[in-house]
Amino acid sequence: MAKPPRKTIITCAVTGAIHTPSMSPHLPVTPTEIAEAALGAAEAGAAIVHLHARNPEDGSPDQSPEAFLPFLQVIKQRSNVVVNLTTGGAPTMTIEQRMKPAATFRPEVASMNMGTMNFGLFPMLDRFEGKLKHEWERTYLGNRDIVFRNTFGDLEKVMTDLGANGTRFEFECYDTSHLYNLKYFYDRGIVRGPLFIQTVFGLMGGIGAHFEDVMHMKRTADRLFGDDYRWSVLGAGKNQLPIAAMSAAMGGHVRVGLEDSLWAGPGKLAETNAQQVRLARQIIEGLGLEIATPDEAREILALKGTDDLGF
Repeated sequence: MAKPPRKTIITCAVTGAIHTPSMSPHLPVTPTEIAEAALGAAEAGAAIVHLHARNPEDGSPDQSPEAFLPFLQVIKQRSNVVVNLTTGGAPTMTIEQRMKPAATFRPEVASMNMGTMNFGLFPMLDRFEGKLKHEWERTYLGNRDIVFRNTFGDLEKVMTDLGANGTRFEFECYDTSHLYNLKYFYDRGIVRGPLFIQTVFGLMGGIGAHFEDVMHMKRTADRLFGDDYRWSVLGAGKNQLPIAAMSAAMGGHVRVGLEDSLWAGPGKLAETNAQQVRLARQIIEGLGLEIATPDEAREILALKGTDDLGF
């Protein structure tokens, strides 16, 4: 009997906290826009939606639970998609601010940035300087002194507090050292497999987006975690789909969405998150693979399911 084709998980990160509203008219900002973006991505084939919230007035990052609740309720009512809440928030926030939505709503998955790092958004200021509508965008993007704090104490607090609710993690690893940080917690039983490791490429302050960088991160994760992890990739900007194609061809999963890239091709803004999901799906299915449903993603990642959510 032929072996059934393996399933590839598509995660869609629908808005994030890196891009600002002036960069694209298609970036979801209001709760309604974020909910519709997530539902559209799920309908297009995303098994997981990775969610941030924004101030609906000016689009600035908002990590208050009150900002998340309106779209969380709509998504849960209308879709079976796996909800993944950020604990990254924005790199200018404290760990207490960043983890509060996930602590409040007990999602199946929460993201975790696995190390302290320089976070360089300022190259985008040169490209969008004349288009910025809000002063906070200029201040935020122009800041050359952002250190995204994720100490060992911070990481253990998030892992312990959220893990007690049955939440599992999307471990965002921006460099090789982040994989070793994760190995420390894994070896001590603070987190358990199968680990969901999201290797991040092309963001200034982290590893680059050369194919050798991708291979290096994959080889390192293989050596550290063997078969006890599930590999996914995030390529920033123009790197999104080429790196997604590499991962899918190598047996991994993929993440797309307007958090990570505003584009659907050279010089062509993506009009929806669903458009990027469809482009990733074309690649995956073109390789003879199948995309995972939300319930299949739950099985692959050993998630708790929807019976114990706080929304």
